[in-house]
Amino acid sequence: MKKTIVVIGAGKGLGNGVAEKFGNNDFRVVLMARSEEHLKEYAADFEAKGIEVYTQAVDVADLDAFAKVFSEVVKTYGTPDVLFYNVGVTVADAEVKISAQTLVERYTVDVAGAYNCIKLADTEEFAAKNGAILVTGGGLALQPYAGYLPLSMDKAALRAMVQALSPVLKEKGVYLGTVQVTGTIGSNDFYAPKTIAEEFWKLYTEQETSEIVH
Repeated sequence: MKKTIVVIGAGKGLGNGVAEKFGNNDFRVVLMARSEEHLKEYAADFEAKGIEVYTQAVDVADLDAFAKVFSEVVKTYGTPDVLFYNVGVTVADAEVKISAQTLVERYTVDVAGAYNCIKLADTEEFAAKNGAILVTGGGLALQPYAGYLPLSMDKAALRAMVQALSPVLKEKGVYLGTVQVTGTIGSNDFYAPKTIAEEFWKLYTEQETSEIVH
């Protein structure tokens, strides 16, 4: 029976790169992002590549609304085998005025949204399928930078969350892991989406560690 991966934070970079990697390994792909227009474009591309794909527009920052949409996705396509959280605000601080409210808004997207997804996926049905939750981390968790202060804080929090919850979920039969991407995605071959997607595939297939630093 075909497996399913739900990609939260679909996009032309890493989101779709990971989705394509799993799709090429006989996974059904469900893409989730805010823009319906962009999702239609992504779906057409995946269909042209012979990958079974479905889409659902949603904003992870609206935690309650996301929970309802995720529930509908499960009802429609069944309990997924893999959940991939690839959402994060990567705007440089120089481009916006950083306030305490900014930190709260970014945290909601970067960290609370991920936690919300993990809790929604943490079901008996998901555990029975030995489900896996994959999260995009960042090098700023390891080497914070004032020019990306909210993102540095959030990636550190995201890393701590994965490390804390990974052993707890493992006892239930659920895998939780992250790839810490230490450079700009797409800046060169090493940070190309397809290259990083291989790391996520390694996490999923081997499940020997909860973290890969790339």
